[in-house]
Amino acid sequence: MPISSPTELARCCAGLLLAAFATAAPARAADDPARFRALYEELVETDTSLSTGSCTAAAEKMAERLRAGGYSPAEVRVVVPEKFPKQGNLVARIPGSDRSLEPVLFLAHIDVVEAKRSDWKRDPFTLVEEGGYLFARGAVDDKAMAAAFVDALLRFREEGFRPKRTIKLALTCGEETDSVFNGVQHLLATEPEALRAAFAINEGGKALLDEAGKYKSVGVEVGQKIYQDFRLVTTAPGGHSARPVPENAIARLGAAVGRINGYRFPVDLIDASRTFFGRSAALYDGQMRADMAAVGAGTADSAAYDRIAAADPLWNAMLRTTCVVTLIKGGHAENALPQHAEANVNCRLLPGQTVEGTLERLKSVASDPKVEIALAAEPGPASPPPPLTPEVLGPIERAAAAVWPGVPVIPSLSTGATDGRFLTAAGIPTYGVSGMFVDPDGNGVHGLDERIRVRSLMEGRTFHYRLMKAYASGDSRP
Repeated sequence: MPISSPTELARCCAGLLLAAFATAAPARAADDPARFRALYEELVETDTSLSTGSCTAAAEKMAERLRAGGYSPAEVRVVVPEKFPKQGNLVARIPGSDRSLEPVLFLAHIDVVEAKRSDWKRDPFTLVEEGGYLFARGAVDDKAMAAAFVDALLRFREEGFRPKRTIKLALTCGEETDSVFNGVQHLLATEPEALRAAFAINEGGKALLDEAGKYKSVGVEVGQKIYQDFRLVTTAPGGHSARPVPENAIARLGAAVGRINGYRFPVDLIDASRTFFGRSAALYDGQMRADMAAVGAGTADSAAYDRIAAADPLWNAMLRTTCVVTLIKGGHAENALPQHAEANVNCRLLPGQTVEGTLERLKSVASDPKVEIALAAEPGPASPPPPLTPEVLGPIERAAAAVWPGVPVIPSLSTGATDGRFLTAAGIPTYGVSGMFVDPDGNGVHGLDERIRVRSLMEGRTFHYRLMKAYASGDSRP
């Protein structure tokens, strides 16, 4: 309709402004840092340690927020194992419009490591902000990611975002105490459809700050080493300590353990490690830069590997299988020759190495048939590192570039273990992308006074929102 007077023009402009405001208002409401902070605080202050806490309580609180945000009971559920009533797990699902696209799973654990109040400077289950940091057990591991995932789902619903690709969320219990109960294993066994996905995003792949607090790299975990304990045992007749004899169980075990401790497994470079060193070279100068570039190019010699291994225990662990003595006990009295001695050797095997092959290698290195070496526990799940395809890596690189321009994204092999090992072994390739920058000292994770920089928490929230939306949109551009 043509505008015939100044009055009509004014009314038209007013209408357009109101329409624009109505369109913009939901976006501003959805991007609500204060609400996120409250959500994060509620999750962190809910004790989920094994001895005194309840994952079920935390899962219910997050489920309540999602339901209040418009999600139906069919879309958000809390799964509580019958034998473990405090080990509840939240599962959620946003159906996508394109059924040809397989789902993507976002996984975070909500249980935490034990925290003894008398050892901490602050109450570990009260979120305290000091000096630009937030202190509490779980502040980083892993409630920062869990809160960011829940927040992203709330924002999607408020924005009216309709994903092309189905998005799944699982907040699980028991990652820190999987010998008692593990939520991922429970869901895989009882409700596999809740986790079924083309791939999963999980914790791991640390985002690192340097000593000056500047951004260093955004990590992407591509595969994990295999955890395995071995038990070494030797026995002897014993006798009176006043009449020593050559046959001494502790001495024999000590000699075998010493040989194992001094042995270094050969370098066995997998693709993820080669990429890590190649991309990390630009962060260093001089000989280290040259050595890392050579590893990335596949031209490194033994001297280069030795220098890299000596520079950082983590780098050494990425190059080879490692085995270390962690426990030892023996003897039965101060005035008696020992009749029994045993030790635990903890090994972290590179993908592709076998438990059986490592056992035979330890027997060979110990070089004593009177020292029995056997598995201390049945082997856990093992699987090759998942392929880092453009479909997976592209959205990570774009989201990182938007939040932290110029900071390199560097894939790597994890020398530790997360719940990703269970998913990958079950056929769901799992990648670690924390998006929460930590200091070089690790921010007290698993230790005292765990903390996260406020800025890192809020930027991590933005990163995961962008990453989840990119995957949900089916955008896999490299």
